[in-house]
Amino acid sequence: MPPHCDSLDGPVVTAARDALEADDVNLLLPYVHADGEDEVREVFALVRTARRESPTAREVADRLLFETAVRVHRAGEGAAFTGLKPAGLDVGPAIPLAERALAERALADGDVSDLVALLTEEVRSEAERRVGAAMAAADDAAAGVPQARRWVEAMLGVQVWAHGVHSAIHAAGHGAPGAAHEHGPQHGHAHSDRHEHGAHGEHGPAALLRDHPE
Repeated sequence: MPPHCDSLDGPVVTAARDALEADDVNLLLPYVHADGEDEVREVFALVRTARRESPTAREVADRLLFETAVRVHRAGEGAAFTGLKPAGLDVGPAIPLAERALAERALADGDVSDLVALLTEEVRSEAERRVGAAMAAADDAAAGVPQARRWVEAMLGVQVWAHGVHSAIHAAGHGAPGAAHEHGPQHGHAHSDRHEHGAHGEHGPAALLRDHPE
């Protein structure tokens, strides 16, 4: 998951703030799985009471609601809660463009051209880089087993990467059954862990497009 849903300026905490401001827990409930709804309702009711005690109590109570909402949100997706992240983290270029397209869509006829252009260019650039590297390795493949092995690694890497990007495009929606929190597909060749997940265990389309050693 990108540093987004669990950040203090992410959609879950924003919904919690809106719910507190409007005194309406229903503004928050769509962001948590149905199985966690009762817990969020209970904490929301406690927080409403605690917030009246003092500014300090209000701050602590709000934090409790934020943490509860994000934890339940992540649990509904089968992901662990690792704490709230600070606001202002770099989430990359795709999420802001997606948010803007959705916001414009809510107001009128949203334009997705910027989002499409970003994703198209990144896939094109990365495909060219990977195929080019594989072709360079192929030129040396006849020189010996180590060189041929580099060609095989690069060749299989292109295939696994292409399959992963295609699978990510057609993946189930965020939090949908079988989506595994959109952490990327687990298919294909045994090298998929290395090529799709990267050195730090990252997942998803961003990891699939990230540069890495061939």
